[in-house]
Amino acid sequence: MKRVGPLSVAKNVAVLYAVIGLLLGALFSLAGAAGAFADNSGVGAGIAGILGVAAIVMFPIIYACIGFVGALIACALYNVVASMVGGIELEVE
Repeated sequence: MKRVGPLSVAKNVAVLYAVIGLLLGALFSLAGAAGAFADNSGVGAGIAGILGVAAIVMFPIIYACIGFVGALIACALYNVVASMVGGIELEVE
């Protein structure tokens, strides 16, 4: 394999990272909800609830952006190196 389509790979990685971010955001949201219920003061409970909801929204976006940029850079580097050394040999049956 001498060339990889960077944009194609980056889009796929971004979707996978968004799913991971959604799962992690859900975990942070649960932790925020637990903290909100454990706190007796109104201010701390409100902040924990807002941060929990923000985690569900922001984590997938941030993870997808990081995954997209990282995969784009990695594929571009692979294409440069593969042009110099010949790429990866694959055997498909």
